[in-house]
Amino acid sequence: MESRIDEIGAGVYRISTHVTGVAGPEGFTFNQFVIDADEPLLFHCGQKSLFPSVSAAVARVLDLKRLRWIAYSHTEADECGSLDEWLAAAPSATVMQGALGCNLWLNDVSPRPARSLADNEVVDLGGKRVRYLSTPQVPHDVVAGLLFEETAQTLFCSDLFAQPGQRPPLTDDDIVAPAIALEAVFPFTPLTPNTAPTLRRLAELRPRLLAVMHGASFEGDGAAPLERLAGHYDAALRAAQEVQGA
Repeated sequence: MESRIDEIGAGVYRISTHVTGVAGPEGFTFNQFVIDADEPLLFHCGQKSLFPSVSAAVARVLDLKRLRWIAYSHTEADECGSLDEWLAAAPSATVMQGALGCNLWLNDVSPRPARSLADNEVVDLGGKRVRYLSTPQVPHDVVAGLLFEETAQTLFCSDLFAQPGQRPPLTDDDIVAPAIALEAVFPFTPLTPNTAPTLRRLAELRPRLLAVMHGASFEGDGAAPLERLAGHYDAALRAAQEVQGA
């Protein structure tokens, strides 16, 4: 199994591994992202089984000893399953996550001290800046959070806009309809009163690049897909409330 490398933005690399037999006959891509800066950052670790392929691909982008930060959205195998392996391979790296995620899980399992992030906290990578956004239950898990790279206006979306199959690295086509269709089969986002408002908060950032964990990333007016997805969840929540009230 070999992971593909694509530079989808200035200094932003998508490391993609297509896995068959997952999420239907088309399979599923598992994507990690590297921000190459003075202090490089890896977003998503990937599963332990993918570590040999993913780490070999990242090593073709930069020397793993340069990796300074590791981040992820929430506690799940494809987000942080190979965290120990990454910290062993990158001796200068520090893992960081939201305060709740650190308190509930990360502080107990990380072999090195983690950095706890507050909502809206900015980390200067040297040439690039990432803002941590606490997004509980979006895409899922109470500890969920996302990163927004401010200099190139890139939102690292985790499972939002997940699409099945082996898709191109970057697209300006519709990513909302495929994501809604996939979630109809695998409903992974909890419907809460905060789901749509959280997505609209992300839309207010006006991202120009949506770095998607499963499927193609999106280049263009990133606020528009986020607003459409928020509208979808608004309608789904109203429908669920009507059923409960019937």
